[in-house]
Amino acid sequence: MKRKQLSLAIGLTLSLAALQAQAQQAPSAVPTEDEAVTLDAIQVTARKREETLQEVPVAVTAFTPETIDKLNIRDIGDLDAQVPNLTIYAARGSSSTVTAYIRGVGQSDPLWGVDPGVGIYLDDVYIARPQGALLDVFDVDRVEVLRGPQGTLYGKNTIGGAIKYISRGLSAETEGTASITVGSFNQMDVKAAIGGSFGGNDALRGRLSVASLSRDGFGENTVTNQDVSDKEILALRGQLGAYVTEDFNLQFAFDWLDDQSGVRGAQMLAPNRFVPTAPPMSDRYDVRNGMPNINDTSLQGISATANWRINDDWGFKYVTAKRESDTETNIDFDTTQVPIADVKAFYSDEQVSHELQLNYDAGGRSRGVMGLYLFDGEAGGQVLNNFFGLLFGDTQGKVYTESVAVYADWTFDINERLHLDLGARWTDEDKRADVLNRGYSDGTYTTPVSVVADFDKTINFTNLSPKVSLGYQVTDDILVYGLATRGFKSGGYNIRAQATAVPRSAEPFDDEVVDSFEVGAKMAFLDQRLFLNLSAFHNKYEDIQLSVFTSYDSNNDGTNDAFFGDFTNAGSGTVNGVEVEYQWLPTRNWLISGNLAFLDAKYDEFIYAGLNIADEQEFTNAPEFSGAINVEYRTELARGGNLSARVGYSYQDDVVATTEIVRTGAVPITQDGYGLLNAGVIWDTGGPWSFSLQGSNLTDKEYRTTGYNINAALGVLTGFYGPPRQFSLSARYAF
Repeated sequence: MKRKQLSLAIGLTLSLAALQAQAQQAPSAVPTEDEAVTLDAIQVTARKREETLQEVPVAVTAFTPETIDKLNIRDIGDLDAQVPNLTIYAARGSSSTVTAYIRGVGQSDPLWGVDPGVGIYLDDVYIARPQGALLDVFDVDRVEVLRGPQGTLYGKNTIGGAIKYISRGLSAETEGTASITVGSFNQMDVKAAIGGSFGGNDALRGRLSVASLSRDGFGENTVTNQDVSDKEILALRGQLGAYVTEDFNLQFAFDWLDDQSGVRGAQMLAPNRFVPTAPPMSDRYDVRNGMPNINDTSLQGISATANWRINDDWGFKYVTAKRESDTETNIDFDTTQVPIADVKAFYSDEQVSHELQLNYDAGGRSRGVMGLYLFDGEAGGQVLNNFFGLLFGDTQGKVYTESVAVYADWTFDINERLHLDLGARWTDEDKRADVLNRGYSDGTYTTPVSVVADFDKTINFTNLSPKVSLGYQVTDDILVYGLATRGFKSGGYNIRAQATAVPRSAEPFDDEVVDSFEVGAKMAFLDQRLFLNLSAFHNKYEDIQLSVFTSYDSNNDGTNDAFFGDFTNAGSGTVNGVEVEYQWLPTRNWLISGNLAFLDAKYDEFIYAGLNIADEQEFTNAPEFSGAINVEYRTELARGGNLSARVGYSYQDDVVATTEIVRTGAVPITQDGYGLLNAGVIWDTGGPWSFSLQGSNLTDKEYRTTGYNINAALGVLTGFYGPPRQFSLSARYAF
């Protein structure tokens, strides 16, 4: 299948190149010495209306296609170092399941029934589940990362922030790209896109893009010699637009992804006492897994968007979408041939959403957006557990979500320089959990011997998320603002409940709430050659949802001899932080950019076994300091075109990578402070061709992103690591 997928993408690429060769080409413009040297302000839709990045009183970072290429951003996980206080990576054993935190707020549990804390959007459509949501970047117009609660405009589960992936739009002129990348570990990426109008009629337009992404594993299963931590993804996107009149258009889109990458390799951080003959391996990616190398995810989505410019003042937008995904994965927690903790998991989900927006802008002293949002989701699956080859059980069921929300966000110009922004969102949500967890006689999972949870319950949540913002335009180049807002993450039921032994585990957990207070400034100096954006925030975090492994007494002998995946509202916390983003053009040839972030996240209350252990616990994925700097040199070439060279360095302070109850002796998996060095060179020929040479993690730094700590019950203590040193060479053809 892999060869067929690659052949398809290469065939399309060559077809595009052949097609373009028949078309007349215009040489790309090359800046001259007489042109002004300034930084461009990026257009964003953070407030669901088009504005420039520097005039939006919101902490948002935006990436254009050019920036994405220069920073070698291959999937949204590579945004991690380039956005202040963003932590994003592939979740434990998977390659495309996302774990995302912003400002210390997020969620690392991918099981159905647990909602993410950072919302991810593909072309205005919310992706409800993390499976397959670590989006690969191809044929993109821009990516926006909004920091802080976005409850007013984006609704539930954006309590930490939101990541918006915006695909390249529909053009009336025929244009496209084709690229091929080869690199370390036999990397072979082929991407192609073509778009334009049909039959010379600008009213009917389309676009098709495809990507085949493959790479050998960073490690291998030393028993089977199969690759682990490899990549094998095929993705497809298509768009069709009917521009009926200048004021009305319909756009249809679909996307499809098939991820057949193998499992990710995890390294033992300590010997497993139950398998003394299998000590930790020297390579951080190699394993001895006894389970088959299965980690498959498929997802697809369709959407339709109607845009209607009612008159000069009012605009209407309707977006409807359906998405679904399926995942099958094997999780060998102990990474050995012995079935200490072997888990096979199946995940599936479906969602249908509708959003109606009404935008107003008459060019006067007020403008804004109001809307209605409907969501209907169904997520479920089955997890088969095998402990020691003796204890067999499963977790199965579904969670049904029905949500309705209305929102409004309005800006009022008090005078020419002072602007007031008011917003609110009201959400009403029903969440139903149908859970059946049983024990079985053997590994066929056909003969139940016990029922540990069997319930079908529904709970209703309502939430009002207000926002008030005040912005003052000190000069044409300096905006200062203050912001108070609220975000929430939906509550629900613990799908892993052990209701027989721990009855409270079948009771619902509450929704999380963050009240955020922020001040910031967006400034341009030196005739638009220096951009400096600052923000400082104070967040009150209530009813924090935490997923932890909890021990319990299974046979009433007074000893905790079993465990289950517990999910509770642990308590509350306070998160303070400062963020700095900068871009500086000291000369026409040099560009210096980057960010600095400071974070102070502490629990005020953390209730465990009736005691407040807040002083003993630390926030997950909340480094006190992080930052990045990119230095780029650009020069024009005598025969046309230009050359750019970049060196980038990012640093992250020590961080707690997993959530553990320290009092039980389960020490969290941590990562000491570390830095990553990256570099790249891009040659733009001035015509249709461009070439790039990229290197990442040039010092081959070993750093953990997450792991498993089930040492007390199963002897499991493992860590998952970020990618090693890699090089790649790309050729791109644009027309």
